Parts: sequence; structure tokens; C-alpha cells
Amino acid sequence: MMEKLLDILVCPTCSVHLDLTNKLVEEEGLKIKKGLLVCKRCGRSSRIKDYIPRFVVTDDYVDTFSFEWNKFHDVQIDILNNTDITEQQLIRNTGWTRERLKGKLILDAGIGAGRYAEVVSRWGAEVVGVDLSFAVDVAYKNIGHRENVHILQADLFNLPFLPETFDMVYSIGVLHHTPDTKAAFKSLVPFLKRGGEMAIFVYPAGYSHLFSDLWRKLTTRLPIKLVYYLSTIAIPLYYVHKIPYLGNGLQWLLPTANWSDWRWRWLDTFDWYVPIYQNKHTYPEVFRWFKEARFTEIEIFDHPICIRGKKE
Repeated sequence: MMEKLLDILVCPTCSVHLDLTNKLVEEEGLKIKKGLLVCKRCGRSSRIKDYIPRFVVTDDYVDTFSFEWNKFHDVQIDILNNTDITEQQLIRNTGWTRERLKGKLILDAGIGAGRYAEVVSRWGAEVVGVDLSFAVDVAYKNIGHRENVHILQADLFNLPFLPETFDMVYSIGVLHHTPDTKAAFKSLVPFLKRGGEMAIFVYPAGYSHLFSDLWRKLTTRLPIKLVYYLSTIAIPLYYVHKIPYLGNGLQWLLPTANWSDWRWRWLDTFDWYVPIYQNKHTYPEVFRWFKEARFTEIEIFDHPICIRGKKE
């Protein structure tokens, strides 16, 4: 981590600034590889390990994502694949542009392997990425060398930041994988500045998930590695799904991802069937979350469910 991160970090327990001790600084870039963050009031300590501040000691209910992003570490990173797929998804899901984010301090709530943070940092924003899973190690390998990227392992329900720290906050495809999506949303609001914008994407409710939800009753109980290999079925099914009628029927009964890139098909199918939590919501429901949190200028985007608002 960069030492300047201490300006916004506080103890998750009592919200007091932290002391940095026992630090080991890497000469190149002056990044702190190892150290200890100690609360001045309660004495709680958190390690810095491999350049990443660790405010949790386990990946708890997101161990599937720790596995997932170590296996698919580079699949969705635009700069590593010479694509702009993630960049276009970011624009579609948030309505933000390069000009809108340049120079802003932004919280990526659920950084994963760093796909969106890669775009945001390349656009000229300073991004702080948080994740409960050990995907933070993958994110660091992908983009942690950038001076405008900061990565932490922490719980979204207990974040170590000062109130009203960030100009913008986004969480794309993450909040619905927590035990309580609405509570996860509300936990982010205090860290957004007044007048700042927050954008989220969560899964939509609907009958289209009927069979996948039934399959998930089984797959979430199977060993992760087994589901990892079973998910390869998405690779050949892509061609079967192109067959009229037969393909549509099979996709309804056994939904799999249909990306043209076989790695994306495998990844997204695995991603769908293994998480412990996969909550689904409606636009009116999520819209009310923003209204209750006193957001204004609330915008709804076509790809469900994507909403952005400005904090009063």
C-alpha cells in the first residue's frame, strides 16, 4: 500500500486513525509490502501482507470468489485481452464516462480481479478497491502496480474509511452476493461525499431464473472444484444454443453463459452456479433504497438492474 492511504483509513471498530508500525518498504515505488496497522484507541491491529492491508482474516462466505478469480485471473481484464468489453459494460451500467471520473477518488466495492478498477484507473481516477475474498491478491497482480490504485481486503459491512471520503462509489455485480443486499448498499452510503454519485448493478428477479435457481440448490452444495469442471459444459453448449427451438429450450432448462469467447462462457457459468448468496431484486425495490438513503437525480439504466443516484 501507499502510505498516503493512511489519510482515509480508520479502525473499523472505533473509527480512529491508525498507526503504521513494523513497515517494510519496497524501494521501487515506495510501496509498503509488509507492516501493521494499529488503532490508537482500541489497539486493534491489521496486517499489511504482500502490499495489501488486511482487515479480515478469512474470506468467510465468499470463498468461491477466492477460487474463481485465482482460476480466471485475466479473463475479463480489457488491457490483458485487447478488448473494451468491460469498459463498455461500465459505461452501460453506470452512465459514467472518462471525462466524468477523471481526477475523482472512487470506491470500488467488490473489486474482484480488478476488471472495473482497471478501466477507472486508466481513465485517470484514483480508485480504492475493496473485497472480502482473496481475489485482492489477483487484483494486485493485475493492476496494483499503478500509483492511482489502492487495494484492501475488508468487509463491506465494516469498512475502514472516514465518512464522506469518496467522490463516487460503485458496486457492479457484488452486493447481491452478500447475506443482505439492501444492508450492503446502505453500508456504503456513509462513505460517499454529499453531492457524490453512487452506481450499482444487482441481479433482477424474474421467472427466467426458475431452472437455474433449482440447479443452484445442488451446485452450491457440491465441491467447488467439481462445479468448476462441470461448468465447462458451457463451452460446447454455445453451439447447441444456436440450433432453432432446441437451443432455446435447452438454455431455459440448463442456463449457461453464451459469450463468444469460450473462457468467458466458462467463467460466467461457474460464477452463476457456485456463490452461496445470489439475491435478486426489482427496479422499484432498488429505487426505494436510493430514495430512503436520500439520493436525488436517480437514473435507471436499461441493463437490469442498474441504478445511479446523487447523494444529498
